[in-house]
Order: sequence, then structure tokens, then C-alpha cells
Amino acid sequence: MSPAAMRLPAACALVFALAACGPALTTPGPVPYGRPERGQALINQYGCASCHTVPGVREADALVGPPLNSFARRGYIAGELVNNAGNLVRWIRHPQAVEPGTAMPDLGVTEQDARDIAAYLLTLE
Repeated sequence: MSPAAMRLPAACALVFALAACGPALTTPGPVPYGRPERGQALINQYGCASCHTVPGVREADALVGPPLNSFARRGYIAGELVNNAGNLVRWIRHPQAVEPGTAMPDLGVTEQDARDIAAYLLTLE
């Protein structure tokens, strides 16, 4: 077998291995113009606590939706979007547009409120 032919399987294996890695599991970073302390309070105002367990939010211990602990360490949001500030704001505001039929309802969250909620969730290491 020629050297070039021997390199082809190795190159293919490398490509597949890299493709399987997905995004780096790094902290998504701060939310531009988001206030985490306000977002923490908004979680109850919008009823997030009726479905999710959210650390640091009083009485947010529901089990309908996924728990939101260690949110900043997640690679993906709802298994659809890479976890970063912009995508999280988008998901909070319009979950049905991101994943039609998802159990998460559109709650009419404003842009600023979504930024604040996202800012809080991304503090959860």
C-alpha cells in the first residue's frame, strides 16, 4: 500500500473524531446588558419555578422541566442550541420558534427580562 493510501484512513478517522467532539465545554460568558440579580427575581415572576428547579431561587424545586443547576457548564440548550448568551436569550424568549412543540411555553418574556434571566442562569456553575 502506498504512503498516501495509508494516510487516507488516518485522516478520515481524525475528521470523524473531531466532528464528534462538539463545542468546547467552556463557560458561555456574561450576558451583555444582563443583570443577574434581577434575573433571579424574574424567574418566579414568569413562573419558571413551576416547572424547573433553580438553585438560589426560593421555592423553585419543581420537576416538570429539567433542573437548571450548573447551567453555565452545559454544552447545549434544550439539546438544540450551543449554550451561549445570545442563544439562551433566544430560547427564553421564543422556545417554540427554536423547537416547535417543546413543552417549554412562550411566556412573552421581554428582551431585557430574557437578558436578565440568562445572566442569572449563566452564573450557575
